[in-house]
Amino acid sequence: MSRDGDGQSARSFPPLPERLPVDVFDSHCHLDIVDTPVQEQLRSARAAGIARIVTIGCDLPSSRFAVDAAGEFDDVYAAVAIHPNETTGVSAAVLDDVERLAAHPKVRAIGETGLDYYRDWAPKDDQHRSFRAHIGIAKRTGKALVVHDRDAHDDVLGVLEEEGAPDKVVFHCYSGDARMAEICAEHGYVMSFAGNVTFKNAEPLREALKAAPLDLLLVETDAPFLTPIPHRGKPNASYLIPHTVRAMAEIKGVDVAELCTAIAANGERVFGPW
Repeated sequence: MSRDGDGQSARSFPPLPERLPVDVFDSHCHLDIVDTPVQEQLRSARAAGIARIVTIGCDLPSSRFAVDAAGEFDDVYAAVAIHPNETTGVSAAVLDDVERLAAHPKVRAIGETGLDYYRDWAPKDDQHRSFRAHIGIAKRTGKALVVHDRDAHDDVLGVLEEEGAPDKVVFHCYSGDARMAEICAEHGYVMSFAGNVTFKNAEPLREALKAAPLDLLLVETDAPFLTPIPHRGKPNASYLIPHTVRAMAEIKGVDVAELCTAIAANGERVFGPW
């Protein structure tokens, strides 16, 4: 989750883009804070070729929402966690609650968790303690780990190395450079790219995408944030993923259908069969 810039507003949502040739996942969305009823969000997503959405927890209320939404809607998965910006004084009891929520069969990931050095909303010691605890939860439950890494690349990679990474790790809203993409690939970490890969000033991110193997790629909205070009500044939602996917295909030099097929297979490998 990115709390600043490119978020939703009172401005209207953009029009529905051309449907993707192969259905894909939105691997990271905040259905609870998109200013549209969930059923409407899902209808629009299906019309654009987004068959499955992972809605993300950032604290206990949003994690409970994610579990409830996944239980209610067939095409929604849940991820549960305490966001690094919410970890000030986080207690063992709260982390135990996260692990209890993770037992639900439609919870397919622990996240978003990690380190955020861009903001100073939580002490680094608390962020590290929480991140390590979430890694443990992911390993005990066999769920994927969804990592929030903002201005903390070296420390995030270091903690994963020290703790021993879970079998499935996703770098949400991937923000590293091409060299970091190579390191992620060496470890089998999945890189999920968001709408900011389309931004004019995102050339280092595009170089990272070029370096990332097809079998380690996902796509996400991080909705309602990070709306892709040509609708930057408008509210974001899952149905706008085709803009990001088509830009990614052009950057990678592959056919859109080929990229969609890879993303769909990667999503099922990471989050499990429907």
